Amino acid sequence: MLILAFETSAKAASVALLEENKLLGENYQNTGLTHSQTLMPMAEDLLKNCGKTVRDLTAVAVANGPGSFTGVRIGVAAAKGLAWGLEIPCYGVSTLEAMAKNLGVWSGMVVPTMDARRNQTYTAIFEAADGKLTRILEDCAISYEELAEKLKNFQKPIFLVGDGANLCYNTLKDRVSGLVLPPEHRTHQRAAGVALVAAEMAAAGIPGDAAALTPNYLRLSQAERERLAREEK
Repeated sequence: MLILAFETSAKAASVALLEENKLLGENYQNTGLTHSQTLMPMAEDLLKNCGKTVRDLTAVAVANGPGSFTGVRIGVAAAKGLAWGLEIPCYGVSTLEAMAKNLGVWSGMVVPTMDARRNQTYTAIFEAADGKLTRILEDCAISYEELAEKLKNFQKPIFLVGDGANLCYNTLKDRVSGLVLPPEHRTHQRAAGVALVAAEMAAAGIPGDAAALTPNYLRLSQAERERLAREEK
């Protein structure tokens, strides 16, 4: 199986190419350019440099949220369009699970975190043992106080990953023991993690249905919240 994966949920964009669980290559860009400008050229360059073409692909994967509303939409649209055109499976992967997978820690708790603003974080909790992840908490948007309550009783190291890792660490370090900030290159969202999770989904027989794939924002956008507030008046 040859999987092309997209990650556009935050400021950086990346694409990865995975063949039979071997990472052939990954392009990562954090220059501030919009994902609509960088994503497909990055994918084209990656395929060319790996000696592959789009016709060689057998599946596409994308981080479908949570994350930046605009970023997630761009990635999902790109993945769905490519999968439809090639008539191949398209896997939507939790941004948070992909971050946990990309860390590669063998033992401890892994907590992906992304700043959701309004004193909230997009987060989940995984337990890593012997290189395998077990989900403890489903993807959610919760306050830092709620997250502290969920973490305070763990007796293992708690690895924080994601573009909200530093903020989360500084907010919770006096309330939760065992927090660990991995090196920066291990904390950011990357397409390699998306590809690895998608490969596990395919191996488990989970269908990659492009038509059914939608972004998972976890909460309403600001525009939608304002519209509902007006309607309730």
